[in-house]
Amino acid sequence: MTHREKRQRSSLFLEVCFQNEEPRVPLHTSIALFLLSYCECRSFQVFLVFSKPASSQSLGRQLPESLDVSDIQMEDLPRLVRGCRLPAVLDETGRLCRAGLAVVLRHIINKTLQADPSRNDVLALLGFKKTCLKACAEVSKWTRLCEIGIPSAVEEHLRNPPNQYQKVPLSILTLERRLAEPVKVHNDDKIRRQKLQEQRQNEKNESPGGNPDSESEPGRPPQVCDGLELRAALAKLSVDPVPTMTTRESSEIRKVKTTALPPLEHVFAEGLYFTLTDVVLLPCIYQFLCSLQTHAASTLLQLPHLLRWYSRVQEVPGVVRAAEACGMALSVPELPASSLAAPSAEDDPAGLLEPEESQEMTTQPPFVGGPRPTMTKLQENGIEAVFAPHPCPAWTLPWDSLPGAINPAEGKMSNIRAVRKRQQLNNLVAMVTELARPGHTVVDFCSGTGHVGIVLAHTLPHCQVILIENKEESLVRAQSRSAELGLENVGFIQANLDYFTGPFHVGVALHACGVATDMVMEHCIQAGAAFVISPCCYGFIQNAVKFTFPKSKKFQETLTYKEHMVLCRFADQTAVQLPPERRLIGKQCMGLVDLDRSWAAETHGYSVRVMTMEPESCSPKNNMLVGRQQQKSGLEVDAGQLEAPAHN
Repeated sequence: MTHREKRQRSSLFLEVCFQNEEPRVPLHTSIALFLLSYCECRSFQVFLVFSKPASSQSLGRQLPESLDVSDIQMEDLPRLVRGCRLPAVLDETGRLCRAGLAVVLRHIINKTLQADPSRNDVLALLGFKKTCLKACAEVSKWTRLCEIGIPSAVEEHLRNPPNQYQKVPLSILTLERRLAEPVKVHNDDKIRRQKLQEQRQNEKNESPGGNPDSESEPGRPPQVCDGLELRAALAKLSVDPVPTMTTRESSEIRKVKTTALPPLEHVFAEGLYFTLTDVVLLPCIYQFLCSLQTHAASTLLQLPHLLRWYSRVQEVPGVVRAAEACGMALSVPELPASSLAAPSAEDDPAGLLEPEESQEMTTQPPFVGGPRPTMTKLQENGIEAVFAPHPCPAWTLPWDSLPGAINPAEGKMSNIRAVRKRQQLNNLVAMVTELARPGHTVVDFCSGTGHVGIVLAHTLPHCQVILIENKEESLVRAQSRSAELGLENVGFIQANLDYFTGPFHVGVALHACGVATDMVMEHCIQAGAAFVISPCCYGFIQNAVKFTFPKSKKFQETLTYKEHMVLCRFADQTAVQLPPERRLIGKQCMGLVDLDRSWAAETHGYSVRVMTMEPESCSPKNNMLVGRQQQKSGLEVDAGQLEAPAHN
């Protein structure tokens, strides 16, 4: 059977790396294999991706026997998959690719539930409201820690020489701290009252000074909780739970104020329940603990809560079976004969926080005052918002002759909003049409349901258009619209921006919220691509992992971070219902924030113009950043000299 024939099924592509010329399964691949084994999922044709000539037979017991596994070389990957970081899933049509660890794992769970809706234990992995690891790593510190921070730290730890093993990675210490904190879960009042009742009952039964949970067997971590949390956790998994108390609390317990109830202790990574987060962490912590026990067993004494979690995870039905199928021999590490000690302040002066998390929490001052002092300060330094003239203000798509599936009016929006959306699309498509050439790849970032990307695919039939969006529901809707139109030049990627690595020529984004605008610009600059971006949600701009504000040297020399945040806050005050003078100030603030962005891009050899969409009433957020690399001769390409594109 050829690779093409096998890909008629949904295909899962997992990376195999090399260490000392020997093939090795990296952690993100181990995590995916463990989840497939735990879910007993057989909905995928699994391809192991090799960058060098090798075979999956050399990987031995790390591959579950139940999986249909084939080998494939990196250069033979389908185009969409080749443009993404692995793991990745390509659907049966070959048009929709899901990339990135959290996205792929959530898709594996959904495919398992489609095949067997009775798997309540698999459904529980998605957590409360099915949101476990759903937020992208760019905006969620917790997702970043679990999806990127800990796997990367453990991989780096395993590559270190033995004399470096005494130092516990900061991300592991962060997890240890989180596991030590009390947990709050949805509707936890009843469980906390039951815990109070059990505690008072135990106090009556225990002898003075006695505490059966205060000691543990030599060489094993102490008990994680008094038992109630674990019973609740197991009951949620629909396994054979330890019976919980069903009698109603006494009136004495019911009258206790909520603030006086005992806290609940962690059983699993996100609280009481075994979720996808635990699935991600288990292969990482297994590898980490194995290396510590071999090279620096005394370091285990710094991680009492992590060891407790590791022990509890093994009590979940199906975990040990799935681990064994992946070659992981789970066991609780034997500890040295010494008292357990929590990490000290010397281990992390920042308070067990990741560097970027600590920075984010300490560099966001409250907003004070208005924008006028900041704008005056900029004016005194020769900085004012300047908007380039629109090169083709009257240009419009032939909406009356376009297929219905392209028209925003066909969606669930009012006629007035549909008119404004068409006007916004006129502006972006006009700019992209001028920049793109036949054979070019155009990427619609943060594409939503495809309003921009689908119009571009129809308007530019000789270009390849890729829509990237992290919300599955939106992307599936876009794929349906594309199929209705019979478009052959469009592909779809469900992923965070960081997981798209493919080459492209033009990047476009309509109303990219907050730092999403900066992320799209960064992607385009790294690829040497032109960009057309309409920013949005300026008030959400804040220092992030990859960039800080202000961005350009001249703004940095003039404004503090706090003053820049004032500009961002008032840049959002452009709604039509506001007084005209206030809207004008908001527009000036928008122009200044985007001027800072454009100057930062120009240091990378770009020519950037800040324009206003036509008509201005098409959106309160009507700025548009149009940039392209300057010509190799050193002559600047003037984006203001663009000619109005012709209709196709």
